[in-house]
Amino acid sequence: MKHSMNQQTRRGRGPARRIGRTLAFVLPVVLVLSGTLAVTRVNWSGNSTDPVLTAADTSVGSPRAAKRAPQDILRDKLLTELQEEDPGVALTHLQQAVNGRPSLARHCASIARALGQAAVRVYGPTRAQSYARPVCDTAFATGVAAAHS
Repeated sequence: MKHSMNQQTRRGRGPARRIGRTLAFVLPVVLVLSGTLAVTRVNWSGNSTDPVLTAADTSVGSPRAAKRAPQDILRDKLLTELQEEDPGVALTHLQQAVNGRPSLARHCASIARALGQAAVRVYGPTRAQSYARPVCDTAFATGVAAAHS
């Protein structure tokens, strides 16, 4: 009698156990794949007119997301100074900002290039080049050359 009871108990758990094991394997795989697909669906560049939510979309989320990055604020401020005063003042303030806040150093070259390109638009290539100095290596002069060519 014991033997037949044991077989019946095993049969009762068999299909349920197999289904459970299958789900234990398949469910994490499905979750990982769906998460991966969701991440690849996001436009991380932020340069899209597609209505899909972009990673840089500041209209959604906390008010903190609406804040701009410090390097973007600095670049815009320096571009305004370049137009109101001259590129020399903007380059001096860029160097002071990088010295005062070392975390901006990795953005220094791109900001200086943007200043160089803006200087060509405002002052022309020859006059813009006269303001070049070794702030962030030669990024300002590179920006001037890129805008002029």
